[in-house]
This record gives sequence, structure tokens and C-alpha cells, in this order.
Amino acid sequence: MLGLFLVLPILMALWVSLSDWQGQGSPLAPGVDFVGAQNYAPLVAEPGLARNDFMTSMRNNAYYVLFVVPLQTLLALGLALLVNGKRLRGKGFFRTAYYFPTVTSSVAISVVFLFIFSSSGVVNSLLEKIGLEGPAWFADPRGVIHLVLGAFGVDITAPPPALADTTLGGLSLWEWIAGPSVAMCAIIALVVWTTAGMFMLMFLAALQDIPVEVEEASEIDGSGRRQRFRHITLPMLKPTTFLVLTLGLIGTWQVFDQIYVMSKGAPGKTTLTPAFLSYQSSFVSNEWGQGSAIAFILFTIIVAMTLVQRFILRDKDDAHVKAAARRAAKAARNGSGPTVRGTR
Repeated sequence: MLGLFLVLPILMALWVSLSDWQGQGSPLAPGVDFVGAQNYAPLVAEPGLARNDFMTSMRNNAYYVLFVVPLQTLLALGLALLVNGKRLRGKGFFRTAYYFPTVTSSVAISVVFLFIFSSSGVVNSLLEKIGLEGPAWFADPRGVIHLVLGAFGVDITAPPPALADTTLGGLSLWEWIAGPSVAMCAIIALVVWTTAGMFMLMFLAALQDIPVEVEEASEIDGSGRRQRFRHITLPMLKPTTFLVLTLGLIGTWQVFDQIYVMSKGAPGKTTLTPAFLSYQSSFVSNEWGQGSAIAFILFTIIVAMTLVQRFILRDKDDAHVKAAARRAAKAARNGSGPTVRGTR
């Protein structure tokens, strides 16, 4: 089943990215020729519209990942700690309420957010009530970093020459540091809200698996709540944190449906992402080889970042945690809790 529905399509897509297939007939037909890296070169090496669009999508997605992954992880952990609290009543209700956006149709939620962030939507109405003018969320192509600099008197239409003249991948450094557009910020808020519930359940399951003896020994030894959270809870949540960060990283680099429903890359290509650009190149422009090439470049980026993340969060020696558990169990049996030493 995996070979038929996963491995074989991946291999065929790889062949399409290396061939001149035009989307008609079978990619394995005799008339389809091998072209090597010709579909990849316009994206990363040759100046032109294809490279500009691809680098723009990479910039947009990089900001998207930079904001979404930490926010959804922190929010999920916070919700899990809240729901796991001993004094909270109605835990089942809150678990369901926080998880509900995850199982709701992303298309339906995206349409709702379009109404919320429209010019006459709820957000702008609330801003008007406190004396602020709401932005045109899906019409302003400027990045939020540029907007903040403009608020401090920086002329964003005349950037510093050092930033305007230095280019990276066809885009100037001034364009790279523009930040996400206002429309992308709205999409970021949507995604964080819809994904935090799923990751909350993962953290909640991990919190409930932490041995009670370790926390009790630490509490007997005089450690406060913050110390227990830092030295006991977080280290034992490391495998779950790695899983959450990995899934978040993969999901954010593959974002498509929210972009397709809410913006289609507008305004000014500031919400264009590699996944949407791959779809657009293949199904709209009929450049199937280039669309598949974008997909495999994206695949390489995801694998590389996952390996880097795994190296950073690699398992280290947790002997002190295991030793604390053993001391806590011994103290509980012997009734000598106050003599526990070194438990953090």
C-alpha cells in the first residue's frame, strides 16, 4: 500500500521534475525526454520572473514559519498546562473547546476569517471603537517591519543603498527584511488558532505521563513551581516538543489551503508560498516540470531543517532526572523525603 500510493507517486513526480513532460499522456511515454536540472535552473540560478517568484515565496514562507511554529508551540504548551491543572473544573469541556478548531474544515474557517478581517469586519469595527483606523488587511502589500519603520519616520520608499543594492536570489536585502504582510499576519493568526489544539493534546498526554514521584521529591526538596517546570517538566517534555516542532515545521512549509482560499498570493505576491506556487506552475501555467521541481526543493528544505532540529534537540544524558525518580521513590517508601538531595 505504501509503495503503490506513496513511493511510486513520489518517484513519478521526481521523474516529472527531471523531464519535459507537458501534462498530456503518461509521464513514462516514449516521447518524454530527460532534461536533468533544466526545470530547477530557472528557480535558483537563472535571473527572471521564475526565480523572483520562487524567492519571494521562500521569503514569505520563512516569515510564516518563523512566526507560526513558536507561537503555536507556546500556545499549545500553555493550554496543556492550563487543562492539566488540578484545580480546573470542566476539563473535558475545555479540551473539546480548544481542540474543536483542529477538526473543523480549514476552508470554512478561512472563509470566516475573511469576513472577520474584511474592511467592514469585526476586527476593524473594534479598532474604530478605540479610535484606531483598521488596515486594509488583504490589500496592503507592505511588510509589517517596513510599516513599523515607517511609523518611526523611516522613508520606506527610499531604502538605504546598502540594503537596496545588495541582492540575494534576485531580491534585495530591503525586500528580504520587509517582514510578513498584514494579510500574512491574518493567515498566521488563523493557523495558530486552528493548530494549537492538536498540539495541546500531545503536550497534555506527555504531562500526564510524567512520574508523580519526581515532582513530589522536587517539591519536598523545596523547589518552587517555576523550578519544577524548568528542571523537571521541560526536560521530560523534550520528545513531545521535538514531535510538535517537527510536525509544525512540516505543516508550515506545506501551507496551501489557507492561501488558496484567502488570498491566492495577493496582495503583491506577499502571501505567495512555495506550495501554492507549485500548484500554480503545474495546474495553471502547465509547467509541470517546474511545479514538481518546486515541490522537491521544498521537500529537501523540510528534510534538512528537520535534521537540524533533531540535532539541536537530540537526547542528552538524563541521568539526573532518572536518579531523582529513584531517590523520590526511595524517600516515599522510607518516609525520608526531606533528606533527598540534588533533586531539581
